[in-house]
Formats: sequence, C-alpha cells, structure tokens
Amino acid sequence: MKANIKNIIMLVLMLGAAALALAMRPTEVIAKARGVISLERIIPNEFGEWRKLEQSSGQIVNPQQTALIATLYSQILTRTYVNTHGAAIMLSIAYGENQSDGLALHYPDVCYPAQGFRVNSNAKGTMSTPMGTIKVSRLDTELGRRKEPLTYWSTIGNHVVQGSTERKLEQMRYGFKGQIPDGLIFRVSNISSDTRSAYELQEQFVSDLLSALQPDQRQFISGI
Repeated sequence: MKANIKNIIMLVLMLGAAALALAMRPTEVIAKARGVISLERIIPNEFGEWRKLEQSSGQIVNPQQTALIATLYSQILTRTYVNTHGAAIMLSIAYGENQSDGLALHYPDVCYPAQGFRVNSNAKGTMSTPMGTIKVSRLDTELGRRKEPLTYWSTIGNHVVQGSTERKLEQMRYGFKGQIPDGLIFRVSNISSDTRSAYELQEQFVSDLLSALQPDQRQFISGI
C-alpha cells in the first residue's frame, strides 16, 4: 500500500515538473517584434570617409562552413570598404533569428582556425565610440604571409555578450520571460602587419558606421 502511495506521489511530481517545464518553454520570438530585418538596407554603402567597394580583391573569411550557414544564420552581410586614404576594412555581419542552444552563433575563434588561420593572440577588451563603449574580442591571425587582425562582438537580443557564460545567462534571462532571442556577430578586419594600427583603423570604422545609423539600428547592431 505504501509503495503504491509513493508511486502515485512520484507520478504527480513528475507530471507537475513536466507541466511547469512546458509552461516555461519560450515561445515568443523577439525577432518578429523587430519587423523585417535587412542588413543590406541597415548598413549604408557610404558613410563618413568610407565607401563600399563594388568588387573586393580581398578574401573575406566566411563565418561558418557553407553547409551550416542556412541553419545557423538568417542573413549574412560581407562587404569591403575603403576610405579616402585607400585603407580597406572587411566587414562581416552574421544574424540569426533564433538563439536557442542548438542554433547558437559560431565565433571567429573557431571558424578562422578551421579555415587554416593561426591565431597568435586572442584578447577580450573594449572599443570606445562616440556613442558608447562596446565589449569586444580581438584576434591577431595569419595565414601564410597574410596577417589579418580582427575585432568582433556578439549580441543576444539587445545586449552585447562576451564569452559563453554571458551568452548563456542572457539566453536564460530571455527564456524566463518566455522569449527566444535573436543575435548577431559583427566582425571587422584588415590585412596589416601592424596590429596596433589595424585595431585603431577598425575602431575608427566602427565609430563612423555607428554614427551613421539610426538609434534603433545602432542598438540592434551594437547594443548601444
């Protein structure tokens, strides 16, 4: 008799836990609340002293292998810009509408080595812009004689996250509200053997770009 009562109690607890898990399962996709997102329209072809090159001679590293792009990302934008002094910056933005565990963004720390690059340094830091400070990661990479320093950040929803722990906590924060966040990776790089100057040029590019965006676009891209 006691065994039967114990089994009934366990069954009730299990059913209650399952019902609670189902009730707490995120269902609201916040990307839908943003309306139609078009990176092509958001990012201008010209701003400040920068203009888009219609044909790029430099190779922009893909954010991920082709087979995974359609699964992980809703949109990918890759462009090369040149300023009035002839300096070039390569831009890549990968956007995903659904940032659940199985569809999480993949980072340059992984995709650059996967395409043969050696990562000489990988450091977390901040980037200062006239609109605010962004938490970023900076990688110094090379492939043969090609030296390519890069700066990137990632967002979950409307916030920049740095590292897997922050990313997971931000996903949970949205999940507790019943929401499925979107996210993106914003990356800039240039071919240069002078790593410090490369990072300074990238910071200037980002500052000029963010200054050219509308406030809601800027928050979407950078969390600012």
